[in-house]
Amino acid sequence: MKIFAPLIALTLTAPVLAQEAAGLPPLPGTSAAQQAAEQQLARIATLDDAGPELNAVIVVNPAAPAQARAAEAAGLPLGGMTVLVKDNIETRDMPTTAGSLLLADNATGRDAPLVARIRAAGGVILGKTNLSEWANFRGDDSTSGWSGVGGLTRNPHATDRNACGSSSGSGAAIAAGFAWGAIGTETNGSITCPASINGIVGFKPTVGFVSRTHVVPIAATQDTAGPMTIDTYRAAMLMNAMTGSDPLDPVTAEADARKVDFTEGMLDAGLAGVRIGVMREQIGNRADVAALFEQALTDMERAGAVLVDIEFNPDRAMFRDSFAVLLYEFREGIDAYLQALPRNRASDALLPRSLQELVEGNEAAGEAELRWFGQQLFEQALEATDTAAYETARENAVRIAGEETIDRLLADFDVEFLVAPTRGPAWVSDLVVGDNFNSSIGFGSPAAIAGYPHLTVPMGQVEGLPVGLSIIGAKWEDHAVLKAGSAYERIRMAELPVPTFRPWTPER
Repeated sequence: MKIFAPLIALTLTAPVLAQEAAGLPPLPGTSAAQQAAEQQLARIATLDDAGPELNAVIVVNPAAPAQARAAEAAGLPLGGMTVLVKDNIETRDMPTTAGSLLLADNATGRDAPLVARIRAAGGVILGKTNLSEWANFRGDDSTSGWSGVGGLTRNPHATDRNACGSSSGSGAAIAAGFAWGAIGTETNGSITCPASINGIVGFKPTVGFVSRTHVVPIAATQDTAGPMTIDTYRAAMLMNAMTGSDPLDPVTAEADARKVDFTEGMLDAGLAGVRIGVMREQIGNRADVAALFEQALTDMERAGAVLVDIEFNPDRAMFRDSFAVLLYEFREGIDAYLQALPRNRASDALLPRSLQELVEGNEAAGEAELRWFGQQLFEQALEATDTAAYETARENAVRIAGEETIDRLLADFDVEFLVAPTRGPAWVSDLVVGDNFNSSIGFGSPAAIAGYPHLTVPMGQVEGLPVGLSIIGAKWEDHAVLKAGSAYERIRMAELPVPTFRPWTPER
């Protein structure tokens, strides 16, 4: 159950609905952006808080329609388009909970720099989205999309199935039509998996393009925010708004120099003559997913792409060392984040100020937090204090994932991109047993660990359940990856599923 009820339950008047149904311009006295925001708030009230109760949105901004009207009138680049923000990213007008009851009162009154940039570009923050609590870095046997604050996010394509995590709410919300765009965060698969499983576009940028200041951290080496949208062009528009150097986040030092107009060339990008590496070992063990992937490859080849088969499995020491990095950096990062929270209100004294206090707070919360899975990762992170071991693990993980995997494959096979299925279809959500990932499908981890760009674009359906295509490129080649995704969108022949907002049935 949500502890933040939406701040508004808005019902559109019959005339406004009639205008929309007829495809007519906005009613006199309204703007297109204002009317869109009103319709989206109504849709959230109808489908998220009632009806199928998707639990994708934790809290909404009742001032969004007025803000959209003002941004549109100002002629700003995003023109009043609405954006939902994952609830581990700070916004000045809403709490930032990371899904945890322990941060339910964490109202910092400040915008993360990435949010401030979106607002400055004319984007309107429509609300905050649900997520896997603590971005799915708390305990074993968790169920993606569940948080103590927001409950379990449901997949709009099949409400008994998982929305994946940790940016589950952002993925489900865009699939459900709740906003123009959304922001997710990823450490390893947390943008690309929910985007794939919800049938939308998700883009994990090069680590260093987007500031992480005032974003609840997992690991500084791998963390980044990124756009989740219905198409690659919108993702590129959000990248234009979000990216840039931030003096408080040294990893972004090159961002201003590397930044381009990410929308340039998107609408006429092609694949003719583009050499693409096909990751044959990462297609997985499902014949239906393999068939979708083969159709995508056929589409790309028909468009002139040169496909190069690659048989490769990365050194698994990468995964071991990356996990060690996550544990160490989480302890350091979360302590620093909690200790720096504002102390302006009397209630701020009740907020936890360290990872140790989080562990104790979860124990005190009992079943409200720990009923379905524990906090083993928190407890392991408390013990991850060996700096020398951490530094060795970090060097190994980043080198193996980047230099010895992605860089090597791009160079040795003379290809511009690597492609694979992103994930399999959504599994049935089970709070008792936890997630049921098919780990044989996908090649996203090297891009996550090395901090390289990874785009997922819908490539079809299995029994009405979406499946995405991953396109991975070299560090800082984000624009090229987005253009490749846009080119694929235009030549894709597969039928894409439409959300049903009901449980899955075999009679589709």
